[in-house]
Amino acid sequence: MSSRLAQLARPAPAPGPAAAAQEERCDLCGEPVAPRHRHLVDLDERRVLCACRACALLMDRPAAGGGRLRLIPTRRRRLDALRLDAAAWARLRLPVELAFLFHSSAAGRTVAVYPSPLGATESALALDAWDELVASEPALAELEPDVEALLVCRARGLDERWLVPIDDCYALVGALRTRWRGFGGGAEAWQAIERFFEDLDRRAREERR
Repeated sequence: MSSRLAQLARPAPAPGPAAAAQEERCDLCGEPVAPRHRHLVDLDERRVLCACRACALLMDRPAAGGGRLRLIPTRRRRLDALRLDAAAWARLRLPVELAFLFHSSAAGRTVAVYPSPLGATESALALDAWDELVASEPALAELEPDVEALLVCRARGLDERWLVPIDDCYALVGALRTRWRGFGGGAEAWQAIERFFEDLDRRAREERR
């Protein structure tokens, strides 16, 4: 596992009064941030940073951040047209059926990452198979490097194929890291996965209004 990738996965606070008392702050200016706020990627440190509204607006400009900090976009789109059957998935050579894929500027290529009890784990990706996917779904060619990903879940009968902000992926990684039990994950982890995709669908519909 890449230790730097693990830094990106911040476990979600457990629900309840203790979580409510944890006030998050902007990593740039120190101001408090709302429960739902924008994030930045620090490309040098491979970290996700919280951003208040003012800092997010400041960073949403060309050349802001000096090329080191990138504001993570907010678009979420279900890729119903993406054909990703068992054979296509096997060609990607991924060992699990829940993963996200994105172009890493640091690596100079598309990488695949999947949640694990240890956090974000990088897996070797068959790049020729990835190129086939991009050819079949033009939206994949539009993924913004480092900040957007293809998120796929084919496990336990699920068929989720999404273009999402990279912070959504690491939020899922963090949630599973705190809930995963044993070899199969356990009921709590899979309930968290189902809730994640339900919430993802709801947020995508809200953004289209």
